[in-house]
Amino acid sequence: MSISVLQLNKGAERRLKQGHLWIYSNEIDVKTNPLQSFTPGEQVCVKSHSGREMGTAFMSPSSLIAGRLISRDPKQFMDQSLLTHRFKIALSLREMAFEKPYYRFVFGDSDMLPGLVVDRFGDVLVVQISSAGMECLKTEITAALDKVCHPKTILFKNNGKMRAPENLESYVQVELGEAIEEAELEENGVRFIAPIVAGQKTGWFYDHRMNRARLKDYVKGKRVLDLYSYVGGWGIQAAAFGAESVTCVDSSSLALDYVAKNAVLNGVEEKVTSIEGDVMDVCRQLKAEGEKFDVVIVDPPAFIPRRKDQRAGELAYQRLNQLAMRLLDKDGLLVSGSCSMHLSRPALMKAISLGGQTLEKRLQVIEQGGQGPDHPIVPIIPETDYLKAVFVRVLPA
Repeated sequence: MSISVLQLNKGAERRLKQGHLWIYSNEIDVKTNPLQSFTPGEQVCVKSHSGREMGTAFMSPSSLIAGRLISRDPKQFMDQSLLTHRFKIALSLREMAFEKPYYRFVFGDSDMLPGLVVDRFGDVLVVQISSAGMECLKTEITAALDKVCHPKTILFKNNGKMRAPENLESYVQVELGEAIEEAELEENGVRFIAPIVAGQKTGWFYDHRMNRARLKDYVKGKRVLDLYSYVGGWGIQAAAFGAESVTCVDSSSLALDYVAKNAVLNGVEEKVTSIEGDVMDVCRQLKAEGEKFDVVIVDPPAFIPRRKDQRAGELAYQRLNQLAMRLLDKDGLLVSGSCSMHLSRPALMKAISLGGQTLEKRLQVIEQGGQGPDHPIVPIIPETDYLKAVFVRVLPA
């Protein structure tokens, strides 16, 4: 098989030597190998400017990240055998960390499987592909997953915005088993039904699992407000952990239908109510009505999807956390989360702090958390360390 060579500019191999896995378009010697000479998804042998072999990579010639390392062995390319091997390595971590098969099974670059995410719901696997390289290997991915996990269903949920930069079509289809609309899971001893077809992304967000577990120490007998509740990941667990009452707020009627289903599933339906609407508008309305809560959970979607949204996004986090603090009773608890990889932990702290200053509140950070072990971090790639959770005690000044 003839393999193309991707030659780097002088010195561009330094980041790869340090453990990074991405090759930016401006690091490529385009005089020797013009980007347009590569096919999207093509596997290439990466060489330094001096000709030293650095490994193999998927090509995305029209993207800023033009190459993503597959292996540091220049003779190893992604095929069904390597996929099976990588899946087994990924599985060993998840089985070490969790007793039951509900987790993010594959987390892209962090599992040396660039452009591939797989969430596991027992014997149901939901797959998301965001790179042309992985799209070319759909058949091999299905076969390897079947061999390693023996699932009843494999659903490809390939309709996310991450596919657009790779010019990949949008679709949702079952690759193995019968078509299903939802899947069951268990998290921190609490049961859920996730809308894997109609819901957001894979239908569930496993990343906050460890942070949601910490609610157990803070919500017993408390009135809890869950903002951007989605299907109730935080709110239903708060109710199951002994909260007196839980109010879930989301703009999606589908999500709130699943909040109701999940409340019934756990026998906490009498504790849980929901409000459909824009979260910030609902917060203002609740404030106007004089409502107060002991715990307010804020887990919004990414307010900073791109670096150019940085300033506006940081202001949005500040405004939201301030609105949340207005709804807290004396000595209340704010649980503030962010999934924006462009928002640093210090920046989130600053947004919370500024909100507290405006309201003349004294703040105590009592816990901080991040993503669980099924979302491993590559130390040199900060983008893989994206999740933040801060537990803040809010007191009178």
